[in-house]
Parts: sequence; C-alpha cells; structure tokens
Amino acid sequence: MLATVAHLLLGLTLLGAAAAKLAAPRATRLALATHGVRGAGAQAVAWTTVVALEIALGIGVALGSDAAAWGAAALLAGFALLLVRALRAGRAGAPCGCLGARSRVSAAGALRTAALAVAFALLPLVPDADPSPSGWLAIGLALAFAAIAGLAVLVVALAREVGELRQALGPESALEIPGEGPPLGVRLELIERFALPERVRFAVALFSSEGCPLCQALEPSLVLLANDPLLAVERFDEVADADVWRALAIPGSPYALVLGRDGTVRAQGTFNSLRQLESLVAGAERREREELAHA
Repeated sequence: MLATVAHLLLGLTLLGAAAAKLAAPRATRLALATHGVRGAGAQAVAWTTVVALEIALGIGVALGSDAAAWGAAALLAGFALLLVRALRAGRAGAPCGCLGARSRVSAAGALRTAALAVAFALLPLVPDADPSPSGWLAIGLALAFAAIAGLAVLVVALAREVGELRQALGPESALEIPGEGPPLGVRLELIERFALPERVRFAVALFSSEGCPLCQALEPSLVLLANDPLLAVERFDEVADADVWRALAIPGSPYALVLGRDGTVRAQGTFNSLRQLESLVAGAERREREELAHA
C-alpha cells in the first residue's frame, strides 16, 4: 500500500510537469533556447519528446512500474544537470520551462529536480506493505505539510501576478503637474456653466478632443461619472469651446478640473482611466476636508 501511494504521487508529479508545458506550449518551447536548443524545428522536436517522455513515464510510475521509476530518475537527473550547466553559464533567472511558462533557472530549481531524481531512483525500494496506524499518521502529516508548502507557493505566485497586473494597469492617480492648467485654490467663472442642484458636491469639467482616441475609449467611463448624483459634469471640446481651453491653459486631452460649489479649483490633471479620474475627485474631497479642519 505504501509503495502504491508513493508511485501514484510521484507519477502525478511528472504528469503535472507535462500538463504545465502543455498549458503554455509556445513559452515552454522557446525556453529551450536557455539550454542551447535553438531553431523552431529543433525546439519543437525537443519539446514534444520531453512532454511525451514525462507523460509516458508518469503513467508508468503511477501504475507501479519500477522501470518507469528508473527512467524518470534518469530524465530528472539530466534536467538537474542542464539547470546546473545554465547556472554555471550565468543564466540564472532565464526561462527554463520546467514547470510552465514562469519557471526560471535557479539553484532552488536545480536542487528540487535533483531531489525528485533521487526520490524516483529510491521508489523501487519502498516496501509494499500496509503501514501501522502511526505510520499512516506520519504519512498524513507529511502530505498535509506538503499541501501547506504548495499553498504557500501558490500564494506567493498569486501575489506576484497581482503585482504585475497592478504595474500593467499603470498608476492609480491622475497626473497633476504644477504650472499646467489653472492653479489650485483659484475661483473660476467656469462654475457658472454648471447646473448645481443642492445635493451636488463638486463640478467636474472634462476637456476632450474629437480626434483623441483615448477620449473615445474613455467615453463609457465619462458617462458613468456623469451619472453620479454628487457630481455635476460638463464637457468642453477643444474646437467648440476653444475660448475656455485658451483661458484656462488646458495642456491637452483628456483633462479634468474638479471645482467646489463656489468655483474653487480643488483638483486638476491629465487622466487616462476612470480610476485616475476618480482619484481627482477623491483629491478634491481630501483638500476640502483639510481646509475645513484648519478653518
């Protein structure tokens, strides 16, 4: 029974490695260049061979084949040597394709691969006997700790993905550059162009251009902002409202001014997303609170 469980777990490990490669075939195929395999044809042959071997050996190991276990040990020993060679060549951090598109050449990866090679080599020596109750408890604890370690790795990977996503989304705050547009704290007659029901807290002047692709892409966000009952929103086109643009020295589009009910400029800046536009409104609220606190 113990040998069966060990064969099954290690077999699934090989099948998981193959599945990770199949999930990102192009990236893991190109990663073979790290190990000296260049050229689309050579990479395709090597990648297909490795995946086929991992699947065949994984199934064989899971079914209890000692020959498959020794074959897997030899395969992983070869992988470990390739990783050590890449490390000695100064390729640490380069893609290795071992466990999917994000796998990188590292000392930890080489040690992990070598440890798995040893585990496969020792697999035929595992006795095929039913463990005692305390033995099953030890196995259960080992599996639990392995699952915890796996979850920890997944959490770290998820945190990395979130960090990369936040970088891809760009900064959350609009670009407020001193000297561009009207300065903060001045009162603008532009407020007279807004209808200000009693519940409205701020007036938002949006400056856009007909030929601005970003303005067109942001159109749904601007409509959403205009539906906010606490905001009065008016748009000013670069051509139709050229006098307003000149008077306020608007640097370009898309650009926004957030005015208090009395016409005081509370926030201003260039934006390229709804999140950044909302950050201007949040900045206006913060400055108004600060002024009230000091009054």
